Amino acid sequence: MDSLLKAIMYLLVGVSVLLVGMKFMSGGLKKIAGRGLRRFFRKTQNNPLLGMGIGVAVTAVIQSSDATASLVIGFINAGVMEISQGMAIILGGYIGTTITGILASFSSLPISVYLLSLAFIGTVMMFINNEKSKNFGEILCGLGLLFFGLAVMKDAFGNADIQSFVTTMFSAINFPVLLFIVGVLLTALAQSSSAVTGIVIAMVGGGAIPLSTALYITLGATLGTVATTLLSSLSGNVDGKRTAFIAIVLRAFTSVIALILLMVLQEPICNFLHLMAINGSDEFPVAMFTLLYNVIFMPLLLPLIKPMVRLSQRVIKDKDKTKYAAAIQFIDDKLLKSPDIALMQLRKEIVHMFELAHENYQLGLAKIIHYTTETSKDIIRIEGEVDYLNERITDFMIKLAPLVQSQGEAKIGAFFHVINDIERIGDHGFNFHEMADTMNAEELSYSPAAIEEIIALDKIVQEMFKVAREIFEKKDQSALTYLREQEEKTHQLKQAFYNHHYERVLKDECSQQMTPYISSLIVELERVADHLTNIGYSIVNPTGDLDPLLKPQKKRARRKAN
Repeated sequence: MDSLLKAIMYLLVGVSVLLVGMKFMSGGLKKIAGRGLRRFFRKTQNNPLLGMGIGVAVTAVIQSSDATASLVIGFINAGVMEISQGMAIILGGYIGTTITGILASFSSLPISVYLLSLAFIGTVMMFINNEKSKNFGEILCGLGLLFFGLAVMKDAFGNADIQSFVTTMFSAINFPVLLFIVGVLLTALAQSSSAVTGIVIAMVGGGAIPLSTALYITLGATLGTVATTLLSSLSGNVDGKRTAFIAIVLRAFTSVIALILLMVLQEPICNFLHLMAINGSDEFPVAMFTLLYNVIFMPLLLPLIKPMVRLSQRVIKDKDKTKYAAAIQFIDDKLLKSPDIALMQLRKEIVHMFELAHENYQLGLAKIIHYTTETSKDIIRIEGEVDYLNERITDFMIKLAPLVQSQGEAKIGAFFHVINDIERIGDHGFNFHEMADTMNAEELSYSPAAIEEIIALDKIVQEMFKVAREIFEKKDQSALTYLREQEEKTHQLKQAFYNHHYERVLKDECSQQMTPYISSLIVELERVADHLTNIGYSIVNPTGDLDPLLKPQKKRARRKAN
């Protein structure tokens, strides 16, 4: 009994050490790879073979197809990569992740005991006061722990009681489909096909299960790994969900075909793999099976990507705009029977639209300053509501215009300009949201000094929101001068912001990689200010008959805002 308990403890420790080793190794590889891999991702263009090659290379380096898929879905959600490009990378990632299984199978080599020393060498390197040495040390330490975990597990599985228990358990479910499902479930729970493959290799090495059983479990693991892809897509946009759908369908398609072939040709396949055994152990054949399966099937899926994209668009449709019907609060076609009342309600609806656009501006900018995904669903929802309101209000005004007198008609003419500017403000807020996702995917962020300047610029824009709304609701022409002064302040701060950024870059206080994001953000903020100024001009002078001194300002503002 003591022997069994000790073996169980060794088994649990072995699994834990294996997982920690994989985490260490993957973490160190990601740090060394850095942002270059993420820029590498975006060079796929429209070449599926190149995309697959990049997926293989990147995943072989970071040792995680789940991480590769998550990064790809992040890029797709941010709009910087198309679904077809991303899928080619993900398929390549499935090939690249087999490297971990190959490494794990090396535990059957005569030199495996010496590989354990990598943990000691890596630990020593991690104490060297050099970033690169620490990162390489993390990789070596992880690799050594991986081999140590495997060695401990193999010894545990070699225990007669545990071996008997495992053998009996798998004998009870010794049916290919059940073993396949076990592999799917274990991988979905562990969220790592590499970890499950490593454990299966240890069971084979310890003599707990035969090669045929191991093949069915590892084949199931190749399908179970899409669980992480699915989880990564849940908080994203519709394209991210379509990508996860395609990955699941294609992976399931190939897994089922491979399962059928394995069931029919189990004996010749096992005989062929036995030829690759090292020292009579089937650990290496298990790893080679996963490699061969992926190398054979994944390239065959490339021609199916575009048809699958079209299918995903039919299955997962773009958001139905009627779902935003509840956003309409004040207008209804029944009001057209009373044009004067309809005009009053129309003004209220536009104010409501203005409030929503303002809210999205605030949420989007806050996401850029302090990145979070918690507000993403709200931003996407509000963007849909603003777009829906823009369409419905426009339709309502077209119907209302012939029913009102000339003065009311002039107001409606001004309202057309106003809702256009409001809709564009909402778009800028959504642009902030997408920019934040892109920066997060590339592991970039604004420096504290830049954030202070963003907040200072935002303070002026927030004041302009307040003034523009007052002008719209009260038609206070005296406030127009103040609105124009605030807009001029944004132009002055814009130039100062640019200058300060380049000064920080020269002093190594800010990354040169942030330059395009600084530029984009400043332009977005300036355009929001221009749209707010346009709202003031449009409502105070609906016919466009401005004071001569104000005409150039309005023209310049509207030109910039567009």
